[in-house]
Amino acid sequence: MLRVYFTPEDLARVRVAPGADYLWEISNSVQTLQRRDGAREFGAWRRWAGPRLPDSCRLLPPLLPPRGDSPDFLTPTHGDCATLQAAVDTLVRTPPPRLHTDLTRVAAVRRLPSWTRSLAVGDDDALRELGRALHAYHVEVLAPFWQRIRAHVDADRIVRLHSLLDGGTEGLLGGLGPRFRWRAPVLEADYPVDHTLRLDGRGLVLQPSFFCWPTPITLADGTLPPVLVYPIDHAPDWTGATPPDRAEVDALGPLLGHTRAAVLRAARTGASTVELARLLAVTHPAVSQHVKVLRAAGLVTTARRAGRSFHVATAEGRALLRSAERGMP
Repeated sequence: MLRVYFTPEDLARVRVAPGADYLWEISNSVQTLQRRDGAREFGAWRRWAGPRLPDSCRLLPPLLPPRGDSPDFLTPTHGDCATLQAAVDTLVRTPPPRLHTDLTRVAAVRRLPSWTRSLAVGDDDALRELGRALHAYHVEVLAPFWQRIRAHVDADRIVRLHSLLDGGTEGLLGGLGPRFRWRAPVLEADYPVDHTLRLDGRGLVLQPSFFCWPTPITLADGTLPPVLVYPIDHAPDWTGATPPDRAEVDALGPLLGHTRAAVLRAARTGASTVELARLLAVTHPAVSQHVKVLRAAGLVTTARRAGRSFHVATAEGRALLRSAERGMP
């Protein structure tokens, strides 16, 4: 069980991360790749990704086992992480005391490979090799799906925004899903071990993660800036995971039409099937059909919350809307 203790100051300093985090998705997916549960969500991706892992990625599983502690430095809480390269560069610059602390903690509960001794003292070659492994892993098995990963995370952020608007911070915390229980001033969550996190006025970053599974994750060191990484819902068609191909690009062809454009505009800030049907004065099946075409084109993604389908324009969908608006007389 995880217990997160909030003060009144913490409730005013809760925020949702701005998007998918490269290093959290790498770390979580390395762990998920080694698991056997979650077959509906990740089974097809595992079968696709496993044979494509480059040899350099052999460094990652010992640091990121499917269960148990992992070093906190693999997911930095500071520095520029806006791009993959910036995130890897931030990690490679981890100060030696942090490396030593994290790896000593992990080595106390399980045996680590001998090469981690060089990493623990901040050896530049060891750090660069780890950075290359992280970069290669992302390029080979995450980058082909990054648009989908980002779209799912963006959709979850819109859902959290609606929870915040409807119920304030307590509504946001209470609406994180069945793995969480909000009993003010404590947020409880399913967790593989007993762990207590006292925020003490520092606030909390909520990080939605596509590959976080099956329970939320937080940093082992409670003195680091607090972050809570939590699993998000996956669209049913994710289980047929294949890299985007020409068929997805060609799906843009059927997009012409006033109603479908109106659906895309309404989805910019998120809307349920019921809300779209009411707004556009069309039937629920008609909305579902329009959304299906938009989703196939990568312009809309769908999240499910409390039995409702919630549709959100992706970054590509929002870019298309901006382009159309700039072209209007």
